[in-house]
Amino acid sequence: GSRVHAIGPPISRRGLSIAIRRFSTDKLQLTDLIQMGSLTTEAVAFIELCVKMKKNVVVSGGTGTGKTSLLNVITGLIPKGDRVLIMEDTSEIQPQGDHVVMLETRAADKEGRYAVTMTDLLHSALRMRPDRIIIGEIRGGEALDLLNAMNSGHGGSMTTVHANSTNEALQKLETLVLYAGFEIPIPVIRSMVSMAMDVVVQANRFSDGSRKVSQISEVLQLDANGRYATRVIFLFKHAGKSDDGKILGALTPMQEPTWADTIEAQGMQFDLGIFK
Repeated sequence: GSRVHAIGPPISRRGLSIAIRRFSTDKLQLTDLIQMGSLTTEAVAFIELCVKMKKNVVVSGGTGTGKTSLLNVITGLIPKGDRVLIMEDTSEIQPQGDHVVMLETRAADKEGRYAVTMTDLLHSALRMRPDRIIIGEIRGGEALDLLNAMNSGHGGSMTTVHANSTNEALQKLETLVLYAGFEIPIPVIRSMVSMAMDVVVQANRFSDGSRKVSQISEVLQLDANGRYATRVIFLFKHAGKSDDGKILGALTPMQEPTWADTIEAQGMQFDLGIFK
């Protein structure tokens, strides 16, 4: 799962440049994220509720904000009996379930043959009776196939996307759908995104280098003007800096989700009192 990227002269003007990205062999746990201040106990309970209720979740964030690590931890909340299909460009997710199928894309050879794209993997995955579909990161036209899958009964699916805010994440998905090459009207794409995505978990890297979940939002129906609408469930509230420069604050409950009245009906338990 480690990544190595090298650039040599004459492209690299000052000699060979090598970047190596290594991933820890130790699996992060939810307790680790709570201890590091990335999440709170209440936020973890809410995310677990979303997973058990099969809400479609997208983890959003910029480069280096810990999106994949966060997604990896969230997958550990999936019930062990669910059949999970994981698709990635580079294998990074460390699944913890018993019924997991892991698929990986393949680059074309020097003659442009034998490439296996994320869209190819997704088409195959839909024929393998998945309970949940997880895509490591949405980067292209496979966004259209994933939205179609989510809107056709594959609840509890998850993915990550590069974006700096909740609304940017939804707009990014909208743009990626266009990469599929079909002439789909923008209002139709927006309707597909808003219907497919249920929850956006926004991760950010703060000025002190810490990585935290800054917002958890519910995706609502489009507003009267056809624009994305969200409901902030948790929001990181800043409380200044410590003497050593550390960001102070906490992920604070804001509003209960609009589907709160269906929690008990589905046999789940959650303390809605945190939103009072």
